Amino acid sequence: MAYLLEARGLSRSFGHVRALDNASFDIEPGEVVALIGDNGAGKSTMVKAMTGNLAVDSGEILFGGEQVTIATPHQASAMGMEVVYQDLALAPHLNPVQNMFLGREIPRRGLLGFLGFMDEKRMRASAEAGFAELGGTVTAFGAPVGSMSGGQRQQIAIVRAITWADKIVFLDEPTAALGVVQTKNVLDTIKRVRDKGIAVVLISHSMPHVLEVADRIQVMRLGTRVATMPARGTTVEQLVGAMTGALDLA
Repeated sequence: MAYLLEARGLSRSFGHVRALDNASFDIEPGEVVALIGDNGAGKSTMVKAMTGNLAVDSGEILFGGEQVTIATPHQASAMGMEVVYQDLALAPHLNPVQNMFLGREIPRRGLLGFLGFMDEKRMRASAEAGFAELGGTVTAFGAPVGSMSGGQRQQIAIVRAITWADKIVFLDEPTAALGVVQTKNVLDTIKRVRDKGIAVVLISHSMPHVLEVADRIQVMRLGTRVATMPARGTTVEQLVGAMTGALDLA
């Protein structure tokens, strides 16, 4: 079976800094793959390269086994990929429904739609269904997201992503700075996304969280992938050893 998304030998330099050095990555449909590494290992650069946010100097990307060029984030979205960055990119003054459909509003049918009126009822029903399916805790759909907890904002960003992504969701540190209950809700959401058949790429510095939700773990160091490990049977000590180079992977 071909990988859903595969990067082969990606390289990218910023001046004298080699951010990616013959780096590779792969993920199968409906799989959670954690991408880990120390700060500066190239994780975010890799994700940006695979989602149309950054051009590479060399290497190739395959989608469904076919070589592709992903030049823009819009193109990645059209292919069924969405990214939830650490800053979430939510508009704090808008409510969850408005954030989910920001730039993708559904117009009213007929003349009202032509005049710019939006189908708010239909958008709210879609948003509520998305949260219900993923067990979301957001219920105040008319409140601004800036008034909500960190965990609820994370859920809004994730539900928005999977509303538009039917292939892959990239999550950049989704549990950073969250409390215990909020973190559990986000991890449970990741599992439910996987159960829908959507692949998840998880960037995280929390090794216990990685081991809890990932199927496979790919380790980056100095701009390249140095290890691919199954989550089952792998320890935190082994992951840290692979990240730092203390673990002999030969």
